[in-house]
Formats: sequence, C-alpha cells, structure tokens
Amino acid sequence: MARRRTFKPEFKAQVVLEDLSGVRSAAELCREHNLSPQVLSRWKAQFLEGAPAIFAAEQCRGDEQERIVELERMVGRLTMELDVAKKASSILSSLSSRNGG
Repeated sequence: MARRRTFKPEFKAQVVLEDLSGVRSAAELCREHNLSPQVLSRWKAQFLEGAPAIFAAEQCRGDEQERIVELERMVGRLTMELDVAKKASSILSSLSSRNGG
C-alpha cells in the first residue's frame, strides 16, 4: 500500500503563494511537485480561509500591549507607594524609639 506524503506548512504556503501571485500556473506547480490539482486547491482554500486570522492576531497583540503598559504603570505606582510606606514606617519607628516607646 502506498504511503501518503506529508508536507511542511512552509512548503504548502510557498506553493500556494506562487500560484496566487501568478509566478507559475497551478498546472506547472502540480507537475513540478507531483501534486494533484485537488490537493493544491485544498491548500489554497485553507490558506485563504486562514488569512483573516493573521490580522486578528495583530489586533490581539495590540490589546496585549495595552494591557502590558497598564500593568507596568500599576507596578510603578505600587512600588512608589511601598517606598513611601517603608519610609513612613522607619520614621515612625525611630520616633517611637526616641520617645522611649
């Protein structure tokens, strides 16, 4: 029984892009890589179906960046508050030790 060939995603993308860009025709690509036209058509449909996800991922990264900036601001503010609390604590403890307390 013949074993099915497997192709890496990079190879599939390269072949589909060559077809879509018109560098080579689908028939040429199928002959060169020993592919059936149905396989190339399926790859192309998957490629085009997944294309919007690329732009959605961009938007997601933008939202994540905004969240990171917000969290960094919060960490900075909390660090300053902690420093103030430490200074106040040391001042109060030194005052109470002076007063014999």
